[in-house]
Amino acid sequence: MTYEEMIKNQALSMHALMFDSVNRRFDIYADPGEEIRGHYVMVKPGVRLLPNGDVEFNFYAPNARTVEVAGCGGRMSAEKTAMHRNPEGEEGWWQVVISGIPEGFHYHQYFVNGVRCLNHLSPIGYGSFEPLNFFEKPKEGEDFYLYKDVERGTIRTEWYYSNASKSWRICYVYTPPGYETSPEKHYPVLYLQHGGGEDETGWVWQGKINNIVDNLLAQKKCREMLIVMNTGYCFNENTIHPALGALDDLLIRDCIPYIDSHFRTIPDKDHRALAGLSMGAIQSQMAVFDHTDVFSALGVLSGTFLIKSVIRDYSWLTDDIDEFNRRIKYLFLSVGEYEPAIFQRTDVVKELAERGANAEYYICPEGYHEWHVWRHGIYRFLQKLFIWTKE
Repeated sequence: MTYEEMIKNQALSMHALMFDSVNRRFDIYADPGEEIRGHYVMVKPGVRLLPNGDVEFNFYAPNARTVEVAGCGGRMSAEKTAMHRNPEGEEGWWQVVISGIPEGFHYHQYFVNGVRCLNHLSPIGYGSFEPLNFFEKPKEGEDFYLYKDVERGTIRTEWYYSNASKSWRICYVYTPPGYETSPEKHYPVLYLQHGGGEDETGWVWQGKINNIVDNLLAQKKCREMLIVMNTGYCFNENTIHPALGALDDLLIRDCIPYIDSHFRTIPDKDHRALAGLSMGAIQSQMAVFDHTDVFSALGVLSGTFLIKSVIRDYSWLTDDIDEFNRRIKYLFLSVGEYEPAIFQRTDVVKELAERGANAEYYICPEGYHEWHVWRHGIYRFLQKLFIWTKE
C-alpha cells in the first residue's frame, strides 16, 4: 500500500467504543410547522493524517480559553503544543498541525484550560489504567496489521468463573477463518497477555492481532491457531509478586480447562504457547518456565527476561541446553531499539542461542515501549509458532 492508501485504512480508526467513524453529531431543529426533526452531521476527526506526513489535531471546546495536545509515553513529544481557536472560521473548534511526528503508535493527551481530558473524536484505548486517546502514523511498506481483502477470523468474548481469583472473568478468543465450517479440525492455542495498566482489550484494539493473523494466514506464513487474551491481574495465596499476581494459577486452574472444553483445541503442551508484553512478558516467562509440562513455547515482548532473581532461579533449566530444548520448543524475545535498559535482555537470549538453544531475538529499529514494537514482535513470533507440530 502507498502512504495515502494506508492513512485511509479503517484499521487506523477502529477502537472499542466505535468501529465505524466517530466524527459525527446529531443536530435537532424545528421546521416551520414546529415539528421537531434532526439529522446527522459529519464533523472533523480528532486526528487527521495528512498526505505530506503532517498530523492535524482537532478539538471541539466552544468555551475553552486554551487547548493543548501532547504525546504520552512514546515517540511523540510530551511537550504541550498550543492549539488555535476557530480554524477556517468554525465556531468552537481548535486545531493545530504538527510536523515531524515519527511513524508508529502514539498515545496522546489533550488539555483544556490546563485540565487533561479525552477527545471523543479520536480513538480511545485502555492503557496506564485509564482511557487514553491514540492514533497511528503508519510507515509506508509496513501494512501487516491493516485491513486487507482476505478471509477473516472471528473475535469472541467468553465468560468463565475463576477459582483462582474467586470471580467471573472474560477473555477474548480469536478463531481463524473456517473455524465454524470445519468441525473436524482441531487447533493449537496461543495464550496472549497484555502489559501493566492494560487489559484483555489491548491486543485487539491497539494491537490489531486479528488483522495480523488474518494477513499471515492469507500468505500461508503461519499456522492456524486459536488466540486467547485474558486480563492479567490475579491475586491470591499463590501470588508470587505484588506487581505480577498469579497468572499461571488463573490459566492452568481455570482458563485452559475452559478453552479446551468449549473449543476444538489440541489439548497438549506441544500445541500450547504463552506470550505477553511488558508485565505480561514477565508473567509469561515465569508461567512457562514453571510449567514446562503445560506450555512448549514462550514469547517475551519487551519484558525483563530473568534467569536468576530474588523471585525465581531458572538456571537449572538454562544450564543444560539439551534439557532446555527438550522442554522449550521455541523462545522468542523482542525489544525496541530505544527501550530502557531494563528491557534490553537480548544478551541473555543471544548467549542461549549461541549455545544451541531453541531461542532467537529481534530488535525493532527506532522502537520504544509501545504497540509499534509489540506488533512487530508478535508478527515474527507467530511465523515460527507450532512449526514443530504436524498440520
